[in-house]
Amino acid sequence: MNDKTTSDDLPELSDAAVTRIERAVFAEIATERPGETAAAARSRARRRRWLTGTGIAAAFVVGVLVTPPILGIVGGSAMSTAGGGNIPTGVALEDSRSGSIDQSAPGAASDSAESSSLVPGAVDVTDREIIATANATVQVKDIADAAAAISALAESHGGYVESTEIGQNVAVDGTSEPAPSDPGYGWISIRVPSADLAAVIDELADSGDVLSSSISKQDVTSTAIDLRARVDATRASVQRLTELMSQTGTVAELIEAEVALTDRQAQLESYEQQLASLDDQVAMSSLQVQLTRTTPPTTADPAGFADGLLAGWNGLVVSLNALVVAVGFILPWLALAGAVVLVIWLIRRARRTRRAAGEPLAED
Repeated sequence: MNDKTTSDDLPELSDAAVTRIERAVFAEIATERPGETAAAARSRARRRRWLTGTGIAAAFVVGVLVTPPILGIVGGSAMSTAGGGNIPTGVALEDSRSGSIDQSAPGAASDSAESSSLVPGAVDVTDREIIATANATVQVKDIADAAAAISALAESHGGYVESTEIGQNVAVDGTSEPAPSDPGYGWISIRVPSADLAAVIDELADSGDVLSSSISKQDVTSTAIDLRARVDATRASVQRLTELMSQTGTVAELIEAEVALTDRQAQLESYEQQLASLDDQVAMSSLQVQLTRTTPPTTADPAGFADGLLAGWNGLVVSLNALVVAVGFILPWLALAGAVVLVIWLIRRARRTRRAAGEPLAED
């Protein structure tokens, strides 16, 4: 009944009114839509920028992770292609070896083969070349006499004294005068045959008490074999170049052969000197002996009333000296502190005087 009354109360709308209302509603919707569209556009643009940045970062990370392996694969294949030619590596090595053999004498090929076949593992133990060095510390009563005895010991075994020092200069602070030498210090270095090294160390006990001794050995067999092979090959090359110089026909060939011969002779002399030095170190071992003097036992001084009284007097003198030094150190600071206190007292006194003079005037 109420619905009927409401519908009867509402006026009927004409088509023109309905059209006008629709246009107004559509117009209002049209005015509200651009605002929503602009917000959505801004949101879409923001979302698009984030997606673009994320895509660029992901592409950069993927490129960083993927590019090095690809470059490594490509570089390895290129190197293998460049190194894997038709000529094997062994042929190139043979060419270099043959070139070195052509420059040397015919006998150098056999020498090279022998030196290459000799490896350190194939050398017998008895044929090894060892450099032995030793150190010892001996306590003696008189260092000069002990050094003379050790020198005689080295000469008796076919050796010699390499260097020696008796006494050490002790530095004295604050003086430019030469310091006296310390008679309780000395050392001597001798060279003896390697076979007699152990016996010489044992005989050091005749000069004094052997406190410590040590022996170190170094195997130089492979170095000696290599040097001998180089000496033989270079000597054969010098001989061949000497023969070629007699067969040269032009001055240019003669000069070229002479230059090559000079170089080979210099190499030969260098190898021979190195081999001679190595053989000398193997044949003669070095022994360095540190000499120390035996210190006499010290006896304690007798103690008693007089010694105690003397020690007390010395302590009193030391204490008085320390007190005098302390007073002398403090006096300048006390004078400075007194001057500061005096200045402060004068300033405060002047202020009190002015304040006392100003109070009667204020009362008047």
